[in-house]
Amino acid sequence: MSQTTDKSQKTEQPTAKKLRDAKRDGDVLQSKELGTAIVMIGGTAWLALAGPWFIDACFELFTAGLSLGASDIRHFDPASHAWRLLRAIMLPLFSLFLLTLIAAIAGPALLGSLGFRKKSMAFKGSKMNPLSGLKRMFGTHGLVELAKALAKAFLLGGIGFWILAGDLQETLALGSTGLRSGLTIIGDKIVIAIFCMSAGLAAIAAIDVPIQHIRRKNRLKMSKQEIKDELKQTEGSPEIKQARRDRQQQILTGSARKAVTEATVILTNPTHFSVALRYRPGLDAAPVVVARGRDDIALAIRNLAKDENVPTLEYPQLTRAIYFTSRAGQTISEDLFVAVAAILAFVMNIEKALAEGMPQPDVRVPDDKQFDADGRKKNGMPDSNS
Repeated sequence: MSQTTDKSQKTEQPTAKKLRDAKRDGDVLQSKELGTAIVMIGGTAWLALAGPWFIDACFELFTAGLSLGASDIRHFDPASHAWRLLRAIMLPLFSLFLLTLIAAIAGPALLGSLGFRKKSMAFKGSKMNPLSGLKRMFGTHGLVELAKALAKAFLLGGIGFWILAGDLQETLALGSTGLRSGLTIIGDKIVIAIFCMSAGLAAIAAIDVPIQHIRRKNRLKMSKQEIKDELKQTEGSPEIKQARRDRQQQILTGSARKAVTEATVILTNPTHFSVALRYRPGLDAAPVVVARGRDDIALAIRNLAKDENVPTLEYPQLTRAIYFTSRAGQTISEDLFVAVAAILAFVMNIEKALAEGMPQPDVRVPDDKQFDADGRKKNGMPDSNS
């Protein structure tokens, strides 16, 4: 019961395939706060750089619109007159639209989520379910969104109050200034206010992005059973099997393949290392390493051994000890003789041992022959538990 529960618990990090499938289905890293902050910063930049240009264009629009000459009456053409009036402000407005579009694209691009995904646009009946909507509103997600909304309201409201309170007297005195100078002063204050608020939004986004990353990572976590099922499904593909066999044929050729087929036993890490040992009584004075490898070569050795029915046993510490202390064609280190001898005795009587249900022997690797995956020495433990 407990084993079944452990397998169903989503405790493992998502695989590369899981991440690809999630991205294809529209489940990507998103942060509304980052998008809003970038758009606000872009708008602030436009106000600071193109704001005076836009105000001048508006003055030209109002001046030309309120000016009426005799020729305008004689040659009355409202369409061309409206075009002349609007043309002055179209370019600054187009620059604002373009900058906003770039800012809107920049958010997903920074998160690696840019792209169109057809499946995410498909109709989903669950979104029409009022119960699902209530769960989203009053669940953990809803509480987080509420907290962010309150934080934004207090932060931006506080920034706005601070700016207005500091310049209240100067703002009230604007009535005594000219229209143009008054608009310039107000424009400067608006730019400062929006810049400060954009900085506040950027601070919220800096907190929100890591939170969204963690939430998505937890949402995509997999159970051990899901990882096993995915591995079976992937490795069960005929194309992948054939590609793997072709790669193994390229990795192990000639003498290496022959050596593995003549091996007495294969010891594995079980995933990163493999060593093939040969011991022929009367011919070999001691067990000989006939092949060794890590990662892809280790996998090729294991699969070839499986095809040739060469016994394969998992002894992580012993496998690493032989890998880091012996080369192909050499006998194993003398202080590993006892451990390997116990394994060879088991292998030579493996049919009887399996028939009687005997477990493979526990062996101990000397302390000075214990290595981690990078070849660094570590403290000794029984090899069956390593």
